[in-house]
Amino acid sequence: MFDSITDLAGKLAATGYFIDPVMVQVVFLAAKLRKPLLLEGPAGSGKTQLAISVAAAANTHVERLQCYRGVTEDKAIGRFDESLQRLYMEFSRGEHESWQIVQANLKGREFFRPGPLMRALECERPCVLLIDELDKVDDGFEAMLLEILSAWQLSIPEFGTVSARSIPFVVLTSNEERRLGDPIRRRSLYVRVEHPTPEREAEIIASRTSKANQKFHREMAGIALSFRNYSLEKPPSVSEMIDFANALQLLGTDHVTAEQRDVLLPFLAKTEKDRRHLLLREGFKSLLDDGARIADRMAMREEPAA
Repeated sequence: MFDSITDLAGKLAATGYFIDPVMVQVVFLAAKLRKPLLLEGPAGSGKTQLAISVAAAANTHVERLQCYRGVTEDKAIGRFDESLQRLYMEFSRGEHESWQIVQANLKGREFFRPGPLMRALECERPCVLLIDELDKVDDGFEAMLLEILSAWQLSIPEFGTVSARSIPFVVLTSNEERRLGDPIRRRSLYVRVEHPTPEREAEIIASRTSKANQKFHREMAGIALSFRNYSLEKPPSVSEMIDFANALQLLGTDHVTAEQRDVLLPFLAKTEKDRRHLLLREGFKSLLDDGARIADRMAMREEPAA
């Protein structure tokens, strides 16, 4: 997918996704060694975006399996299209010598509607296979993934084994709702993903709000950290802070004030409990003040380099 670590770093930065040099090397090694990358950490820390950015950097696409409680193998691997099978039987009536021949034809690949796992294996050139929020499924579903992550194939009883035409770059994400099993961990390169540092977040926001100045970017990063340090049920994610910054730009301002609280709360408070906390007399203003102090410290650290 990538010629060198420098090539990967440059292409990721071009997508607006900034990670530290160590993480760039880990992603490069995962791609070269064909190892799944297991990203574990809090929701909203940029795990899913890494997979999307790697795909953009490699000029390929993402096959995404979004996990949830009750997801089935049919959703992940695929299933036969019964309506197409019935249509085939209707139009081919009387053309076959035996029922066995009809059955064999009905189990052909052309009647199978693949899910994201099978589509990833059938790609002519490598794609990114994102298995998102794996911690939401049970151990049995997790075990089903071991074949594709080990042998790059899927065994489908109806018509046999599907081997990979190309090896996808696999990203597994977990928000730690439950502990993933050791077999998945052994097959993967494990990375702990936290929210970015204020400096890194300012850089990320700058890439998405290029018309704003450095002071604005530092302010946004400071507010992000102050809100995450507060006892919120749902701290703001990186993508939500980008939305927040863009909203301010649309409002024609490069500074947040307490008077803007009500119109800005929908961007930062995503539960009723969080909204009530931020509606307290000093709740929103105190967090803005904390964010301003963080931004000031960032500016002071940048002064010697200037």
